[in-house]
Amino acid sequence: MKKIISLSIAVLSIFAVSCMGSKIGGMSESQGGEVTGISGTAVSEPTPYGMVFISRGSIKIGDEEKDSLWGIDAPVKDVSVDAFWMDETEVSNAKYRQFVFWVRDSIIRERLADPAFGGDETFKITEDEYGEPITPYLNWKKPIPWKKPTEDELRAIESVFITNPITGEKMLDASQMNYKYEEYDYTQAALRRNRINPAERNRNTDIPVDLESVVMISKDTAYIDEEGVIVRETINRPLSSAYDFLNTYIVNVYPDTTCWVNDFPNANNETYLKLYFSHPNYDNYPVVGVSWEQANAFCAWRTSFLIKGLGAQAKWIQRYRLPSEAEWEYAARGKNGSRFPWEQSDTKSDEGCYYANYKPGEGNYTKDGSLITSRCGIFSANSNGLYDMAGNVAEWTSTVYTESGILQMNDINPDLQYRAAKEDPYSMKKKAVRGGSWKDPVRYIQGATRSYEYQNESRSYIGFRCVRSYAGAERRR
Repeated sequence: MKKIISLSIAVLSIFAVSCMGSKIGGMSESQGGEVTGISGTAVSEPTPYGMVFISRGSIKIGDEEKDSLWGIDAPVKDVSVDAFWMDETEVSNAKYRQFVFWVRDSIIRERLADPAFGGDETFKITEDEYGEPITPYLNWKKPIPWKKPTEDELRAIESVFITNPITGEKMLDASQMNYKYEEYDYTQAALRRNRINPAERNRNTDIPVDLESVVMISKDTAYIDEEGVIVRETINRPLSSAYDFLNTYIVNVYPDTTCWVNDFPNANNETYLKLYFSHPNYDNYPVVGVSWEQANAFCAWRTSFLIKGLGAQAKWIQRYRLPSEAEWEYAARGKNGSRFPWEQSDTKSDEGCYYANYKPGEGNYTKDGSLITSRCGIFSANSNGLYDMAGNVAEWTSTVYTESGILQMNDINPDLQYRAAKEDPYSMKKKAVRGGSWKDPVRYIQGATRSYEYQNESRSYIGFRCVRSYAGAERRR
């Protein structure tokens, strides 16, 4: 049996609630018998590393002016969104490589603690500070012995690498880079029809309560079979407990480096295939070849990574996630809702300098200074302080792509989400992609232009950036 190790981190959305602390055991002092409320200490959330703050506000999503060249209509609707943090640039190769190496190092630590590889128990923490037994977890303070490993340690380290049978090159075994995480679906759990107690599912007192009624729910789960293959299933079963809203995912997180040759047949893109993700010269270029599913796994890992670093403060922090389609357009079009992230109507200055990395002419990719992607953030930021919201790479959003788009969503924090199962029709796996890329003409880099890709597909021209919701009152922009 082929043994594949996956890493499991529970990633739950953290909801900010008011502190209950006060001078008298969490209760406010009485003021002559009047209700005065229970006060708490205000929390000032620091700016997350590499992110900018987007104030809450409203915008007319879509473009009311029909494009004379392309003749494409974008759904138009006035919407409002709450404040959020957003990555100032797309996620780079270097940042995504940190994720891949974290998975690699986790697998190695698991094996170093495995009796089959010497069984060094110090790579696992099994007791709390009081000596009480706990669920074992990895000891990240103990370094991996890269330089002078013992024979057993060397076997554990080398188990995540393979040798190319043709070139003899030693490389990371991408097939083992599986990340397992869990997400609690707060939205489904909050729906009245999904209450555990049947008496709470309907407030209409004219309708008798059917205590024997059964609610069917869908739950995502995943496991690795005996052949080392990731099996993902969506289970339909009667609602029995809150755990029915805890979904499990296992995702192979290594980017598809072959996208450079699969996207462009009859082209010599071998250099990008071999070097784009791994060569340090591309560290600050946007990661590509990452599917929507892999982007979500990165968000989950980034959340757990932050939570472990913050300790007790983590209870106030919202999870990292992909932006909704509405959030993305609102942030991209800047404080004035411009057609492009910049204020001008053209895509280059009077001096002939381009404002973004896209395809300015038929077959002329280099006119703007780049052939493929460019380093993140080399063009000017928009009025929100965000770079590359037009061109460079198109970006995944959390939103399901439909032709009607925003019209079938709410006008407050609009989003339409559905994580399609493997057995679902392929047409249900479309996700909205925004911003256009280095290979796209000017039409696709406008803020209101919509496009899509399938959630399990990876392209050499699609990347992503993360957002994080902001909890608290702040002035409208």
